Amino acid sequence: MCQLLAMNSSKPAALGFSFAGFTERGGRTGEHRDGWGIAFHSGDGCTLLTDHLAAIDSPLARQLHEKPVKAKNIVAHIRKATHGRVAPENTHPFARELWGKTWSFAHNGELKPWHTPAGAHYATAGDTDSEQAFCHLLGALRARFPDGEPAHEVLRAAISGIAHEIAANGSFNFILSDGEVLYAHCSTHLHYVIREYPFSVAQLIDCERSIDFRQHNHLDDRIAVIATHPLTQNEAWTAFAPGELKVFAGGALLQEAAPRRAVYIQISY
Repeated sequence: MCQLLAMNSSKPAALGFSFAGFTERGGRTGEHRDGWGIAFHSGDGCTLLTDHLAAIDSPLARQLHEKPVKAKNIVAHIRKATHGRVAPENTHPFARELWGKTWSFAHNGELKPWHTPAGAHYATAGDTDSEQAFCHLLGALRARFPDGEPAHEVLRAAISGIAHEIAANGSFNFILSDGEVLYAHCSTHLHYVIREYPFSVAQLIDCERSIDFRQHNHLDDRIAVIATHPLTQNEAWTAFAPGELKVFAGGALLQEAAPRRAVYIQISY
């Protein structure tokens, strides 16, 4: 299975420390050698960087270690291929436009394939179940709200319902962001930690590296980090419940949709 990492922050921030531990799982401490990618959301839009190389072997990943990029929302992924070739077009995150915003998406899990209808608004560039699920999710939102983005509560409920539909076909852990809000859905494994005052020292699990957040943050900084499995050994990570959708904004847990009981249906057209 793949691995997910995301950040939602009250101010533009770098994901350097967590990213360092995360990329170790991309071939050194984990088997996820089939590509990696990261999406940075800023006021100028979304910058998407992907590489079919393993994260630990990637010159692009090394460059990001040396020169971290700051953003309020970041979505990252390391891949172990299950559906689809090892190729740039199959590397997460994926990005598409909806309601004048660029949405990024990364998935961990495995879904049964389904047939996309002819004339669907969003088409896949690669051949993964993940990209197909993303296109279906955004297409369903676009069809449901053709006049534009609905109120937050309505949108959250819609994303939760569509995610529940798709998850009936397999494992659907995902991160989704429009650059302002970050949605995280769990089928099997997903965890989060909120870093805020009073900050402390953290030690990575996957390498001998620690950081004193008190030396790098201001009193009003607040950062939510979401990962498939905890990245540090001395922070209080919270596990998601299966079927749970959590929503983050401004570095805080904004809302959450209660876990929904799985009802197994087949998506078909």
